[in-house]
Amino acid sequence: MDKILEGLVSSSHPLPLKRVIVRKVVESAEHWLDEAQCEAMFDLTTRLILEGQDPFQRQVGHQVLEAYARYHRPEFESFFNKTFVLGLLQQGYHSLDRKDVAIVDYIHNGLKLIMSCPSVLDLFSLLQVEVLRMVCERPEPQLCARLSELLTDFVQCIPKGKLSITFCQQLVRTIGHFQCVSTQEKELREYVSQVTKVSNLLQNIWKAEPSTLLPSLQEVFASISSTDASSEPSVALASLVQHIPLQMITVLIRSLTTDPNVKDASMTHALCRMIDWLSWPLAQHVDIWVIALLKGLAAVQKFTILIDVTLLKIELVFNRLWFPLVRPGALAVLSHMLLSFQHSPEAFHLIVPHVVNLVHSFKSDGLPSSTAFLVQLTELIHCMMYHYSGFPDLYEPILEAIKDFPKPSEEKIKLILNQSAWTSQSNSLASCLSRFSGKSETGKTGLINLGNTCYMNSVIQALFMATDFRRQVLSLNLNGCNSLMKKLQHLFAFLAHTQREAYAPRIFFEASRPPWFTPRSQQDCSEYLRFLLDRLHEEEKILKVQSSNKSSESPGCSETSLQEVASKAAVLTETHCTGDGEKTLIEKMFGGKLRTHICCLNCRSTSQKVEAFTDLSLAFCPSSSVENLSFQDPASSPSTQDDGLTQASGPGPSKEPGACNLSAVAIACDSAVNERMLDSPDAFCCTEDTSVPNDSSKMLVNKDVPQKPGGETTPSVTDLLNYFLAPEILTGDNQYYCENCASLQNAEKTMQITEEPEYLILTLLRFSYDQKYHVRRKILDNVSLPLVLELPVKRTPFSSLSESWSLDVDFTDISENLAKKLKPSGTEEACSPKLVPYLLSSVVVHSGVSSESGHYYSYARNITGTESACQMCPQPETLVFSSSRNHLLGRDSPTTVIEQDLKNKDMSKEWFLFNDSRVTFTSFQSVQKITSRFPKDTAYVLLYKRQNSTNGLTGNNSTTGLWVNGDPPLQKELMDAITKDNKLYLQEQELNARARALQAASASCSFRPNGFDDNDPPGSCGPTGGGGGGGFNTVGRLVF
Repeated sequence: MDKILEGLVSSSHPLPLKRVIVRKVVESAEHWLDEAQCEAMFDLTTRLILEGQDPFQRQVGHQVLEAYARYHRPEFESFFNKTFVLGLLQQGYHSLDRKDVAIVDYIHNGLKLIMSCPSVLDLFSLLQVEVLRMVCERPEPQLCARLSELLTDFVQCIPKGKLSITFCQQLVRTIGHFQCVSTQEKELREYVSQVTKVSNLLQNIWKAEPSTLLPSLQEVFASISSTDASSEPSVALASLVQHIPLQMITVLIRSLTTDPNVKDASMTHALCRMIDWLSWPLAQHVDIWVIALLKGLAAVQKFTILIDVTLLKIELVFNRLWFPLVRPGALAVLSHMLLSFQHSPEAFHLIVPHVVNLVHSFKSDGLPSSTAFLVQLTELIHCMMYHYSGFPDLYEPILEAIKDFPKPSEEKIKLILNQSAWTSQSNSLASCLSRFSGKSETGKTGLINLGNTCYMNSVIQALFMATDFRRQVLSLNLNGCNSLMKKLQHLFAFLAHTQREAYAPRIFFEASRPPWFTPRSQQDCSEYLRFLLDRLHEEEKILKVQSSNKSSESPGCSETSLQEVASKAAVLTETHCTGDGEKTLIEKMFGGKLRTHICCLNCRSTSQKVEAFTDLSLAFCPSSSVENLSFQDPASSPSTQDDGLTQASGPGPSKEPGACNLSAVAIACDSAVNERMLDSPDAFCCTEDTSVPNDSSKMLVNKDVPQKPGGETTPSVTDLLNYFLAPEILTGDNQYYCENCASLQNAEKTMQITEEPEYLILTLLRFSYDQKYHVRRKILDNVSLPLVLELPVKRTPFSSLSESWSLDVDFTDISENLAKKLKPSGTEEACSPKLVPYLLSSVVVHSGVSSESGHYYSYARNITGTESACQMCPQPETLVFSSSRNHLLGRDSPTTVIEQDLKNKDMSKEWFLFNDSRVTFTSFQSVQKITSRFPKDTAYVLLYKRQNSTNGLTGNNSTTGLWVNGDPPLQKELMDAITKDNKLYLQEQELNARARALQAASASCSFRPNGFDDNDPPGSCGPTGGGGGGGFNTVGRLVF
């Protein structure tokens, strides 16, 4: 039969006749043949497939081979053996070279025919070795694509274990050698298809064996960062980018930009070649990775690379806008490169000559996609012309070409520019420090960001602007002491008296950074503030004990050990302090007391505990509860049913008295809310029913409070404080152990503030835990900030009791009011909550969408303890403090005060914006509208100053000498240090002035002048600005 077939295919008979005879040959495959006849047929068909003169012969070979292999499988298995396949791969077939794609196709089809045979396992083992050898020989794209098809169908042929990593690395190198010399569309399409098949194979291997991904990416970077001019890596490597998980972008970019082994020249080559990848038609996410690398380099201040690459590649990126397939990515990269290159117009002016032709071309085609593209391009062009004004001869043709497209507002332009600049941290460029001209017109000093230390800077500025606290710190006599308070005094003194525009708080940062905070990474400013205040408090207690020991020690006494000092300090903590003289400075300034009252709903026995706090953590209540939320006074009103009370965040009850912890309340509140976050990560912190059946106890809702677009009332700090103080029913897993019942029972828990602090610190709990991604996500809800806050303080006749105590009352008559059991006769009015007015002193704002990223800055103003309401507010008659116990936190007066405050022009410079090195004037209107204008920027920590209060500071004026701006005179040691630094600063300014005179023609970084900042965006801790990225790209902000 093989002789018949061989004569047939080489004969001159008509093709239809040949097809008929071939069909008969195929049908004859069902008949029995001996092994020799089968082998002869397999030899013939193999020769036709691999060496056929025309497509007909190759087609006949495939048909007959498939038929005979199906019906004579043992004979084909014996023919298609390991030795035969190895000979094909290593020696070829007769005149056919071993690298011919026909051989790979033949083996591919042969594997399909013997897939169910046992010998196929031997072939898999053989091919695992051979495919690695073939890839190391750098096959051409066509052969590599056919090999990829084989390995995609037969994954058993892919090398395993460590060899799989080597195989992936070699495959990456092979892609880097791909070239397509043809310019014909058909050949180009085929080339792109071949490359896509190879990259898809790599993707499949990465998914099956994740351990191969990172070595493969390292190989990619090694290829594109090579400085060897003799070998230019192929742009086909761009096909791999779309298969790299975007979740790895932050880690990979940070690793690349901070690796000391990566030289600047290598990084420059790598970035240039990645930009070249924008030409690859089917590559996805190339623009995202390019922009991320640009941002990463800016974050580590490698500006030389950025400048060189931008000037070298900006025109190439602009030219990519002509091609529809790559236009979106090219526009994103172009936008970021131009908007970040703000120190010189050079890059923008390189593309200016090409803009008009591009605009006219796209306007003429009239396609919707072209119009949408021109709208984005026009916005970019307007931003650049606004930033580099003064070139009318260059810009007039462009303005004429884009006149029909909308022009962005000046506010939007400023926002885009400030978000994108490399130098959003003004002091990050050492070469530009010469542009600093001393303090701004605000008279305030900024704090230099030492590497994601904005969380500390914002807190320190808020504490510095707490006038009474600052004066107390500066007036302390701490000579010879090396405590943290001494370092804070040093920092405050420099902020008040240095001539520098910005001060670097390195010593204080190292001393005050919590040990669990990772350096140069973003941290929680609220956590830092609690740690700082607690450290200062504990230090002062220990110093007091040491001082008392030294004064009482006789010459023969031994020195007190540290353990004894610590134990005595702990005793002081547990001892109830009745006089301010015995309190630490932190207790005097920030310490308050909170009483937790728990009533068992079964036996009606009660227990109470009073704890000290330095801040209150306010959870967000559901929006539906804003109008229904009530605060019920358990000491003056009947207990409500357990299904009608509000859940509030607060410290849990303690069954035994314990040591007072200044941060106990805040920490307990935080943990309580975090537990709810863990249960429902996608919801608000508080999810329980918050309705109250008793309508008579509803709080007053002001109709003039800000409204959301849909008519929904924006919650205020007042609402959150109401929610914090609202009753809570302890049920289910949260039941209360009643000692009277000797079992877990449902209980009602309420909290009351019994002693108000001088400065009230409020933390808005904005971060919820996302169990899927294991990060803390942010609640971006806007919160209205009252300028005047009324804090309900209920002083009780039990104030003489211990600071931590419990009281159980047995209710024999449940109809009798709880208050009558606890209060002596005639004390109801005396125990009514007193509304203590507080003035807003400072606001720490978090910009970003998670606690692990973003930026902190603060708004603050000077408020002294002696200022009255008429001094702070223009219309004192508008301050109406409600005395109703059911309307504990009225909202009318703060709103009215705010409105009057905004209208008073004399107060326009009362508020300051502290953004690391930058300090500018602002207004309370900017504070109120920050979230509505910048949705990612939200108030996080608030400081309120108690109104009409003093701390005895005024009496110090006559005894300690002149106070500059109300501040006490500095100790000689501090004054000498500041004087020395100011002289050094003047010398630096003189040297810089001489350098500028010599280099007047050279370009230098431009910094925005300080001034009113009402319309300016807040800026950022990182290179991309407070809004989280460039104006046109979608890459999230990278924080380093």
